Amino acid sequence: MLILLSPAKSLDYESKVATKKHSQPRLLDRSAELVDVLAPMGPAKLRELMSISPDLAEENAARFQEWNPPFTPKNARAAVLAFNGDVYRGLNARQSFGERDFTHAQKTLRILSGLYGVLRPLDLMQPYRLEMGTKLKTAAGRDLYSFWGDQITEVLNEDLAASPGVAAVVNLASKEYFGSVRPERLDGKLISPTFLDGRPGEEPIVKAFFAKQARGAMAGWMIRERVTTIRGLQSFTGMGYAFDPARSTSTRPAFSRVQAQ
Repeated sequence: MLILLSPAKSLDYESKVATKKHSQPRLLDRSAELVDVLAPMGPAKLRELMSISPDLAEENAARFQEWNPPFTPKNARAAVLAFNGDVYRGLNARQSFGERDFTHAQKTLRILSGLYGVLRPLDLMQPYRLEMGTKLKTAAGRDLYSFWGDQITEVLNEDLAASPGVAAVVNLASKEYFGSVRPERLDGKLISPTFLDGRPGEEPIVKAFFAKQARGAMAGWMIRERVTTIRGLQSFTGMGYAFDPARSTSTRPAFSRVQAQ
């Protein structure tokens, strides 16, 4: 069973690392192709391409200029400890993972990335910003979905064959990032949990901020509890959510909670 997450825009390269274990990204040659396109652009073009502020454009122009494998613990950081957004606060790997949890996560967790394609949690990465929906033209086409093509799905299928538990993919990534996967070509059942919030007497709905944290929380729980079956997902109670059979299907288990008024 594999767990899919999106990356985060905010990064942490300053705090103490929770593990010294690390690995190398497997698609660095493809990443280098993208950097070869991005590095010459400069801040003005990056600002237009990514719709970001002048300061962020300057920062990321410098990052692409300085991007330089080989990656080591001195010039890069394990992906699961570098990303620092809402999903990763829910995941809570820094505080809640032991060494065995990091080892298990390496087998079961995959982070989809605009620059790196597919990252294992312990894969070293240098800082970047490149959202999967970016309309970056390359020889492969007009955007990153064209650039990555079937390659991300092929890597996931290789990992599915080697992962523990049933052949299934638990999609906890955003729509933007999961768009880089070819669901019809996955060699496993696709499970897409949803997280619903509502007040007493109201129909619960997806609230993006809470759903992001919940996706990370479920991923962290699955890793710590070694959940490797689809039925096992129903036991998730993180952040006050509970399995909601009335709103669930076999491929879209729903988890809901009632917020206090």
